[in-house]
Amino acid sequence: MAFQSFEDLEVWQRGCRLAVDVFKIFANCRNFTMQDQVQRAALSVPSNVAEGYERNSNKEFIPFLNIAKGSGGELRTRLYISRKPDFLTKIDFDRLIGESKEISAMLHGLSQAVAKRSIGKSKRGRV
Repeated sequence: MAFQSFEDLEVWQRGCRLAVDVFKIFANCRNFTMQDQVQRAALSVPSNVAEGYERNSNKEFIPFLNIAKGSGGELRTRLYISRKPDFLTKIDFDRLIGESKEISAMLHGLSQAVAKRSIGKSKRGRV
């Protein structure tokens, strides 16, 4: 994989953009509990990618990628719930859900690639 830091990862970059979008869209949400929880879930996605990467171990990176993916599911759940009382528009909802699903798929793919790389290293005696 051709990356030197978590900042090089497209999934981290897109996760950050998604979090910023969520913060902007929910900035004026009249339900402060929902606002806080949606924003926290969105922030958790790129934060876990970064934290896992900084552990300098593929074995530790993979669980953080899975946590990030789980946070994406949490975010989508809260977006679905937020749509019912019209805390966000259909256009924003569709865009955020779509981006969250794409990021989730990217996280899954990255996790699998890192796991394969780890297996390859362990077979050669380097973990």
